[in-house]
Amino acid sequence: MPYRPAHDAVDDPEVLLEFIARHPLATLVTHDGTAPDADLIPLLAHRGSDGLDLIGHVARANPLWERPQVGPVLAVFGPVDHYVSPTWYPSKAETHRTVPTWNYLIVHARGELEIHDDRAWTRAAVARLTNAMESGRDTPWRVGMAPKEYVDEQLGHIVGISIRITSLVGKFKVSGARSEDDRVGAADGIEGDGGPPELVQAMRLRLRP
Repeated sequence: MPYRPAHDAVDDPEVLLEFIARHPLATLVTHDGTAPDADLIPLLAHRGSDGLDLIGHVARANPLWERPQVGPVLAVFGPVDHYVSPTWYPSKAETHRTVPTWNYLIVHARGELEIHDDRAWTRAAVARLTNAMESGRDTPWRVGMAPKEYVDEQLGHIVGISIRITSLVGKFKVSGARSEDDRVGAADGIEGDGGPPELVQAMRLRLRP
């Protein structure tokens, strides 16, 4: 994330990990030395004894797991976003020095991709991801609720992946460079448009470390 002004930068790992937990469907950007590619893959952050990993799985038919990778991969979580109209800024009535923009919350994780063509590892990863997604439901589904032979069959169609995180950064563009009145006006406008409540809340609280 080369452009990250100080008023937009978020580096608190707990804030970033909470965002990942709320938005686990990542765009995983890889490069095989010829061209970049991108896959949508649910990834779960897992803190182990020796570091922080993202874990998930891909279809065995997906060439990603067999394709050689050049350099680190990039997992993009989000954005949570909405257009910002200049008409929402109170300062427009005073100076008219306003232009449209876009506010958003986004997190980038970089690291080394590791392939786990191992059913036991992949089953554990699927169980962790499922438990995280099902938590909070009145009757959460668990992998063990499906017939064992069916689970074994399905595991044969996927391959586990993990990414050892080497860089974790966020950019919460929440009108942080504007006045308090303009930021509140933009938050009110996004809320009135039916925009993402999470973005509205971040703008009102100005969530930053």
